[in-house]
Amino acid sequence: MNDAPDPIQPLITTMLKELGEDPGRDGLERTPVRVARAMRFFTSGYAQDPREILNGALFEVTYDEMVIVKDIDFYSLCEHHLLPFFGRIHVAYVPKGRVVGLSKIPRLVEMFSRRLQVQERLTTQIAATLEEVLEPKGVAVVVEAIHLCMMMRGVAQQNASAVTSSMRGEFEGDPKTRDEFMQLIRKPKPSFA
Repeated sequence: MNDAPDPIQPLITTMLKELGEDPGRDGLERTPVRVARAMRFFTSGYAQDPREILNGALFEVTYDEMVIVKDIDFYSLCEHHLLPFFGRIHVAYVPKGRVVGLSKIPRLVEMFSRRLQVQERLTTQIAATLEEVLEPKGVAVVVEAIHLCMMMRGVAQQNASAVTSSMRGEFEGDPKTRDEFMQLIRKPKPSFA
């Protein structure tokens, strides 16, 4: 086990000093260690390969109807202010001879959200990866999020949210497929209890 301090720690100490704080005072003494650990966790997606996440769970099947995984919770950091944005992601695809294990879609979302991000890129990265690996008839991704950078600073909009989408293949070219997807993700979550 490596006991060397994380190189982020002295940067946090310097930042605290620049903000007018005493990094040695009670309450802040271990803050550089905690922040360094948190930042490593928040950006752990850089160390993962999306193909490795998906390739172990690809299955040949004769199923050609829409597959949807909706209401995937995510948390990410805005690359502009390093403040959180979070919400839900809905993912769908229409297979062409191959499906991916359902749990791999939330893992893919987690991997891309654990990087410094903008919502628009997060949306397209998920769609592009599924399109490239699965080669389906179509892929759709909708991301709904609130951004603390919009709520806590600048315009200070407490109720604003952002919605982004990436529609590819049948979802882009066929209004019926797109409409079916949009209707299904708007349905309330079923209760199985």
